Amino acid sequence: MKERSSFSGRLGFVLAAAGSAVGLGNIWRFPYLAAKYGGGIFLLVYVVLVVTFGFSLMVAEIALGRNTRLSAIGAYKKLNKKFGFLGILTALVPIIILPYYSVIGGWVTKYFVTFLSGHHMEASSDDYFGGFIGQTFEPVLWLAIFGVITFVIVLCGVKRGIETANKFMMPILIVLCVAVCVYSCTLPGALEGVKFYLIPDFSRFSINTVLGAMGQMFYSMSLAMGIMITYGSYMKKETSIEKSVSQIEIFDTGVALLAGLMIVPAVFVFSGGDQSAMQSGPGLMFQTLPKVFDSMGGGQFGQIVGALFFLLVLFAALTSAISLMETVVSIVIDKFHVKRAVACIIVFIGMMLLALPSSLGNGVWSHIQILGMDFLTFFDFISNSVIMPIVALLTCIFIGYVVKTQLVVDEVKSSSKFSREKLFVVVIKYIAPIFIVAILVSSVLSGLGIITI
Repeated sequence: MKERSSFSGRLGFVLAAAGSAVGLGNIWRFPYLAAKYGGGIFLLVYVVLVVTFGFSLMVAEIALGRNTRLSAIGAYKKLNKKFGFLGILTALVPIIILPYYSVIGGWVTKYFVTFLSGHHMEASSDDYFGGFIGQTFEPVLWLAIFGVITFVIVLCGVKRGIETANKFMMPILIVLCVAVCVYSCTLPGALEGVKFYLIPDFSRFSINTVLGAMGQMFYSMSLAMGIMITYGSYMKKETSIEKSVSQIEIFDTGVALLAGLMIVPAVFVFSGGDQSAMQSGPGLMFQTLPKVFDSMGGGQFGQIVGALFFLLVLFAALTSAISLMETVVSIVIDKFHVKRAVACIIVFIGMMLLALPSSLGNGVWSHIQILGMDFLTFFDFISNSVIMPIVALLTCIFIGYVVKTQLVVDEVKSSSKFSREKLFVVVIKYIAPIFIVAILVSSVLSGLGIITI
């Protein structure tokens, strides 16, 4: 049997896994949710969930991958044939997410080039974004450019491609985050935004705060996507799982925190303290923020800050897209026993074809709706609000009651002590399933417009 590729050590693994976790979810979703659910109190709840739920689920997935040395489909089936279906369900998540995520990655690439080339004033106009995504050819072109960059990195393999790219991009991403963050927080009038974002107001706490933070945690930490199982299968046996997960948590939460400090104070200043200016997703990233950058002293200064911001967003998008594509490539290699190059070509072509509806869904195919949603919104809903919570719930049941938590505990202890063992067992067996069911029900009802969260 051919020896499985592996990361060079803990640093390589942590940077790759953190790169997967640090993505668009941190930068365009986290600040919006923080503003919506009370700023500091949301931040506090999120951190508590990350170090308990997030920790336990990530440890479980990485341990499954390292124990079996297989990607999601093979890992579940190897441990229990009756749960082979869970591997297939898990594999569906990155297969659905990669295409529409690459569409958004193409938009980010377009905006980075727009700011870099000095056309930032055009990008700040009200109809620029809608006009761009409503076209037929240009969004597909930028999708292809983003997809090709991702493809080349994954094609180079685990060490030479994924690990090297993350060792390059992650430090730059952190430096850019800090630089833009410092500038944003020192804008005149930004202090009110900083206070709102960092100081918890317990009167604003609600069950929706918990549900919103829990949903963001899954989205942000790359849980229930098969990614951590795949990366775990590349992890060396002597690398500490517990220490690695703790470092990933710090990276991911740190970037989310910085993203809020970059965006919330700047939008507060731009909007005169109007929290409704904190839109979700595309509205914030591609409509509100270009206006913020354009208002920064005018001329080249706003252009430079905007270009730096979209460069860091591009790096964040790429590190996550790499992990999504690698997960699907790993599944193809394990399932069909083909060479990496062949698997990469198959996945790239499949991704481009599946991405077309999301890319054209705001233009020539905008008349086609599924459950009242355009293609991109529907794929985001079905993957993040439906399949991922189901996968997380079944994974908890699988580890807690089928193969037992001892399997994960033994895998963790094979390389280091497990200081949070009791927390892990209690969360996986008793607490996480209840919360995940709550997330699933509330997310589906919210997505269908029955309730508002």
